[in-house]
Amino acid sequence: MKLHSINLQKINIKDAFWSKHVKLVKDVIIPYQWEVMNDLIPDAEPSHCLENFAIAAGRKEGEFYGAVFQDTDIAKWLEAVGFTLAAYDDPQLEKTADEVIGLIAEAQQKDGYLDTYFIIKEPDKRWCNLCEGHELYTAGHMMEAAVAYYQGTGKRKFLDVVQKLADLICDVFGTEEGKIHGYPGHQEVELGLIKLYYITGERKYLEQAKYFIDARGQGENYFLQEMARPGYQQIFPEFTNYQPEYSQSDKPVREQDVAEGHAVRAVYMYSAMADLAYEYQDEELMEACERLWNNIVQKQMYITGGIGASGIMERFTVDYDLPNDYNYSESCASIGLAMFGIRMANITRDASYIDVVERALYNTVLAGIALDGKSFFYVNPLEVWPDSCLERTSKEHVKPVRQKWFGVACCPPNIARTLASVGQYIYSVGENELYVNLFISNETEIELKAGKVNVKIETRFPFENQVCIKVENVAEDGMTLALRIPDYAKKYQVHVNGALTSCKVEKGYALIPAEKDSELKVNFEAPARFVRANPNVRADCGKAALVKGPLVYCLEEIDNGKNLSALYIDTTQAINEIKSDLFGGITELAVQGKRMEEAAWEEEELYGEHPVVLSDTILKAVPYAYWNNRGIGEMTVWLKELI
Repeated sequence: MKLHSINLQKINIKDAFWSKHVKLVKDVIIPYQWEVMNDLIPDAEPSHCLENFAIAAGRKEGEFYGAVFQDTDIAKWLEAVGFTLAAYDDPQLEKTADEVIGLIAEAQQKDGYLDTYFIIKEPDKRWCNLCEGHELYTAGHMMEAAVAYYQGTGKRKFLDVVQKLADLICDVFGTEEGKIHGYPGHQEVELGLIKLYYITGERKYLEQAKYFIDARGQGENYFLQEMARPGYQQIFPEFTNYQPEYSQSDKPVREQDVAEGHAVRAVYMYSAMADLAYEYQDEELMEACERLWNNIVQKQMYITGGIGASGIMERFTVDYDLPNDYNYSESCASIGLAMFGIRMANITRDASYIDVVERALYNTVLAGIALDGKSFFYVNPLEVWPDSCLERTSKEHVKPVRQKWFGVACCPPNIARTLASVGQYIYSVGENELYVNLFISNETEIELKAGKVNVKIETRFPFENQVCIKVENVAEDGMTLALRIPDYAKKYQVHVNGALTSCKVEKGYALIPAEKDSELKVNFEAPARFVRANPNVRADCGKAALVKGPLVYCLEEIDNGKNLSALYIDTTQAINEIKSDLFGGITELAVQGKRMEEAAWEEEELYGEHPVVLSDTILKAVPYAYWNNRGIGEMTVWLKELI
């Protein structure tokens, strides 16, 4: 039986590390993004998102503005609102969201169609450009948002809107004669349809998602056929000489064994594949999921949980190609990786998937947003030299400072919905088992087969490694607590009601039977350590990174001076962990190193025979998640190692 996440209405997160991020969603991020989508932020990229809906609804006149998928900005915003309203009572926010949903309902066409780009700009081109048009991608985000809003408020209006849209999609696409035998250019609707099935019980939505997955890559490529038709209009110039592997449509999904193409498309699709593999008990599909997951995390993932190395086409490249200074590592891709990972963990009950989910959440996802909640990274490099981040160069996608908004703004609202729903990653629930995945302080009520259980976690993780877990209201039949043993944990111990307990361990979880109300205390060591990459990762050969628990650390210019490339790290020396008030309280790291001296070099001298002169220095590092919160400057994760 597959595990499932908890009801977000039942969880209250109060955590020294995460609360400042989670609370930010309600207090800052949602209001800020609302202003952005109403074009009220000076000097920010315009959104025009709500304006598009007003035009499509007939409330205003005007032209469509933005990307073909501009509607998804408000969809993800509404999803974040749904998750937030599940946790907080906010009548004004709910009123605003209801008004937006009313606008969306007005824009919807009589047959259920909903996409402002095609309603306003090209009404005669519906479903004619699945490769580039993003109609199904947009529909998927609308479905996910409607489900979250229904779960958070109990209101059906948005759900009714997307059901009407989903019914249209079921009528238009499929294997039957007269239907379109195509599939999404950008995968996402599969996830939306599956969530819609879970909430409504309408099996045709699950079957439609299965069709889109099964049809992909079968026979002559649908997108190439589409592009060959008379009158085909290209939307994105970069799609000239289109390669089907870019959208994972070059071969049937069950035959795919290497993650390739656009990284976000890939992990969204893999997430849906995992859901379908379980629902249909499809072993072949599950094996494909496992192969693709292993290829990503063993050969194509950054130490920060970033994926998609290429700045051109936002895609995977080849195994071990992980450049640091011009990589892409889109925030959305790491969010998709976490989505894929939690599904695989819930199906297999294997903690190794959560190790990766945790890595992505604590590093790349958090790095994507400033601590004030008002600026964002789309791209997450591991090395930045601000002066070299120039337009029309190989680094033009790399930004040395977070941006107020983007013309293509998929990442900011995606981060918002992820932070608003981080509770879904903390626990996984079985019939009478509770799996503790992440160490985040919270109180929650868990629904087990034997009845409701109250759970409280208290911890100061990741800077301290003691976790107290209290379970109350345990039924007579008892329950099983499965406590994750992280891959970095040393000397892992569990005390139950004060007594050290020997644990049965299965797939990275310590299994603890609880026959009565209990207090468990988990202790382990997770000292800061040096980590190296496989030598096949050319960019990191001879280098080391600093890591503590799930946190990857980086060096910034503000602490270490200019030209971080001139620094060497001495891995024979101890790493000092220093308590600091920075960023609301963190552990800084300090280690001995060397700096290459420039004194012998003239400014005008580009090459010469000067010997290398090294001087002692102390290197200071902070969590990668928080870089660029103290101004613009150089940053690096990997450092040359003194040998």
